[in-house]
Formats: sequence, C-alpha cells, structure tokens
Amino acid sequence: MSKKIDLRVKRTHKMIIEAFFHLVEEKGYDCIKIQDIADEAMINRATFYAHFKDKQDLYEQIFDFAVNAFTSVIDTEQIIVSNRIKVKQIELLLAHIYVNIQKNKKFFLTIMDGSSNELLRKKLAEIIYEKYADILAKLKITENDIEVPIDFIIEYMTSIFIGTLHWWITSDTDMSPNHLARLVIKLVGNGHLTVLGLEIDK
Repeated sequence: MSKKIDLRVKRTHKMIIEAFFHLVEEKGYDCIKIQDIADEAMINRATFYAHFKDKQDLYEQIFDFAVNAFTSVIDTEQIIVSNRIKVKQIELLLAHIYVNIQKNKKFFLTIMDGSSNELLRKKLAEIIYEKYADILAKLKITENDIEVPIDFIIEYMTSIFIGTLHWWITSDTDMSPNHLARLVIKLVGNGHLTVLGLEIDK
C-alpha cells in the first residue's frame, strides 16, 4: 500500500470514529445507525464496511484502544519487588496513563458511560490479575491473621482507580494528570496498602 493510500485509509478511519463520538454525544449509542455514521463522516456505507464489520466492531475497537492505553504502560515496569510497593513508580505510571486519557478524552467519555464503565473495570482487573497475581500471592497479605484474597485486593484497587478516573473526565475539574496521580496514590498508599501489610517504598 502506498503512503498516499495508507494516509487516506487512516484519515477515513479517524473520520468514522470522530463521527461516531459526535453522534454518541448527540443521541446515545443505541439510537445510532450505520447510515447516520456514514452521513456524519461524509462517506458511503460501503466505505464504513471497508473499515468496520458493524457498529459493535467499531465500539470494540475503541474499547480496545482504551484498554491498550493502560496495558502499554503497566507492561513497562515492575511495581512490586519482594513485599515492597514502589509508590513513586506507580505515581509516574498513573500520571502517564492520565496524560494518555486526557489526549483522548472523547474515547474515554464514550467508554465510561453506563455498562461500559463496568466492562472496563472488569477488563482492567483481569489484566492486573494476570500481571500481578503471582507476586501478590507470594506476599500472603493478612489483616489480623485473616488472609486477604488476591482478587479482593485487585477488585478494590481497580474500583478506586475507575471511580476517581470517571470523576476526573466527567467533571469540570482542571486538575492535572500529575496532581490526580499524586492524590490517588496519597489516598491509597498512606492507608490501604500499609493496612494490608505491604511496605511502602517512597
């Protein structure tokens, strides 16, 4: 594929996604038809189908993009070593994730709406579980001699993250990504992690 054609394909792809976002804001996901997206993007239906199988496929590709914004960052660093949590490292990772989200705010507003919000939380919990379950299991986290289940910790942390993120992108706050990361880490790191018997590496 020549560069010229490749650029045209990318541009059309972007136009379809932007048209979809605009329509979601205007009339909601369920009311949108393929013809609406084609009209909004000023393309024909055949061009839409050359890029996406259907509306669900378009949505899933947007959702995957959002999830990748998290996983690409999580995969780069080991944040737990022995039973020490590298809090400063987590803060930097979070700030980086929030910067990605800020750059693509419309993506995230679309996927953090209603049931999609829960889907995103579950997907993130799965990713974190896959990456850190073995390490967390070795820590044998206990609270008053009661072992705390790993999936409980991951669900809890993911819920805090998604809840604060949802507030950040849907409110009118001008809080910066760095400030939000610092605040989330302060709230979680100063109490919840130490209660679980983890040592905080500041």
